[in-house]
Amino acid sequence: MAKSLLIISRQAPWAGPSAREALDIALAGGAFDLPLGMLFLDDGVFQLASGQQPAQLQQKNLAANLQALPMFGVEELFVASSSLQERGLAVETLSLPVQALDDATLTALIDRFDQVITL
Repeated sequence: MAKSLLIISRQAPWAGPSAREALDIALAGGAFDLPLGMLFLDDGVFQLASGQQPAQLQQKNLAANLQALPMFGVEELFVASSSLQERGLAVETLSLPVQALDDATLTALIDRFDQVITL
């Protein structure tokens, strides 16, 4: 039986390659039916913000990769409520349906997975 994997994405989409790398790992794992989830934490929640214009920063748009997650079997998507609140975002305005979790629930979520990768 495959071990479960949680990918924690903590970087904004324009802060370097970490956001894209986290999505690439999730898509690859999903393609191989690896049981995995993805948690957006800290500035990583900005990846889910609607209406981004990455071309103005000479960056590639991650929206297509994000939208592909459910098609690759990555359906367990989580976001830290505190990270959203600190950055003035609301779960209703995000580009993907995610489960918003409080800090206590985040700990239980992390403990539920066999392996955790943080980018």
